[in-house]
Amino acid sequence: MQQAYLELKLSWELFKKAPEALTEPERGRLGEIADKQDSIEQRILASPAAANVVVPVATLKNRLAEIRRRYASDDEFSQDMARIGLDQSELEKSVERDLRVEAVLEKVASATPPVSAVDAEIYYRLHPEAFDRPEARRLRHILITFNNAQEKAKAAATLETLRSSLKNAENFSSAALRHSQCPTAMEGGMLGVVKRQQLYVELEPAAFALHEGEISAVLESPIGLHILRCDEILPSGLLPFAEVREKIIERLSDKRRRETQRDWIKSLGAAKR
Repeated sequence: MQQAYLELKLSWELFKKAPEALTEPERGRLGEIADKQDSIEQRILASPAAANVVVPVATLKNRLAEIRRRYASDDEFSQDMARIGLDQSELEKSVERDLRVEAVLEKVASATPPVSAVDAEIYYRLHPEAFDRPEARRLRHILITFNNAQEKAKAAATLETLRSSLKNAENFSSAALRHSQCPTAMEGGMLGVVKRQQLYVELEPAAFALHEGEISAVLESPIGLHILRCDEILPSGLLPFAEVREKIIERLSDKRRRETQRDWIKSLGAAKR
């Protein structure tokens, strides 16, 4: 029954769907992974580290509830359990076994040496490209589309009048709601935080030349005529170490824990031979 449960679990983890919805190639891949996983889990549970590991009843109930929530109805859940040959008792045993494996791996990982601030700073200095914050601005726009030269001239005149009369973000937001033909009109023309290469090439140079609070000239893109407003210029360049230190420590800690678990599992295989 454990193989059936493993296939159920891995089907959701790997393919985000129930086993019965898998294609033949997916089912073949699932079977290979489940066989390998079952072999690893047997070695884990037979190890001295697994002695006296007990799964709390509340933890088991929570995991069973998580599995149930993947299904739209009780009938769909029951049908899938019946199809793979698991009744409620067998499902509980398989889930408990799964949780025991997780608990053993957590126990093994707890012996991993902690990552220090010095470790984090070394990583920061060796990988500066990972902490380079790109140039970005918080922008709004008003878009008016056109189908012919006459409509284009009228749109340009309207936008030119607006750009010379709008004094602040609130005025611009109200004007966007009245005039803009973009869905962002409902949000005051807000484009949000925009980075390089996220705008039409016809708009980007002007957008990134704007000062805070400044409104662009009338600009043309493939979808119409625009005026842009820069609400905020966000800081760019290398993020300060103090700002990313905790994230680096968290990332390196996770990496070390996974490596500790992987090396321990490999040692079980070596000991078996």
